[in-house]
Amino acid sequence: MASPIIKVLDTESDVSKQLCQLVITRANLAVKEKGIFTIGLSGGSAAKMLCAALPEATTDWSKWRVFFCDERHVPFDNPECTFSFYKNNLMSKVPLSDEHIFPLNPNVTVAEAADLYIEKLRSVFPGNSLPRFDLLVLGMGPDGHTCSLFPGHPLLNETSRITAAISDSPKPPPCRVTLTYPVINNAACAVFASCGAAKADIVQQVLEGKSEEPLPAARVKPTNGEVIWILDKGAAAKLTSANQKL
Repeated sequence: MASPIIKVLDTESDVSKQLCQLVITRANLAVKEKGIFTIGLSGGSAAKMLCAALPEATTDWSKWRVFFCDERHVPFDNPECTFSFYKNNLMSKVPLSDEHIFPLNPNVTVAEAADLYIEKLRSVFPGNSLPRFDLLVLGMGPDGHTCSLFPGHPLLNETSRITAAISDSPKPPPCRVTLTYPVINNAACAVFASCGAAKADIVQQVLEGKSEEPLPAARVKPTNGEVIWILDKGAAAKLTSANQKL
């Protein structure tokens, strides 16, 4: 299990460009090698970075299969809906077919939505083996959570399901569906992008913390892949592992 690759750049704009460049490089390589690119997207600042630059990218969009690392169980017209943010700011601007995008079904219970999401995953990753994404673009909250996997929550220990429902999220809205660690840590690559001095403490805790209970973002450790952190100088300000920075 390789150590995280940490890239420290000058500005948030540089981080955004690096993240989008990584996504397109991975996409085009996957399409060349196996004719399909599978990606899991997250909301928050990562979504804004991706939607700002990806519409101008050169890639075969017909080969993309787009999932969501987690999603809030809200209607599509709710501003909290991650899928709708991407639909309005990315998918409406590129030739991505609706049949290649896999949103959550908000019209059933959150438990049913989690079950239906497994079916969607299996339509692209058939069989019983763990889905192996080419790339997961992950976010990290100020408490160190990633996807909808929160500190101290029982879902941190989920091993039998590839997606799971959560109805007691400490961050509203309470109902969500998330990928679980077996899938996250089976990815070929997982990438985080964090910016700003306000993230410096939590970035240090995740990347250098020695606690017995690592924060959720620190538990992203692909067993046969890599995890990349793209940071600006503010977010990286408290890191001491200078030998890991690129």
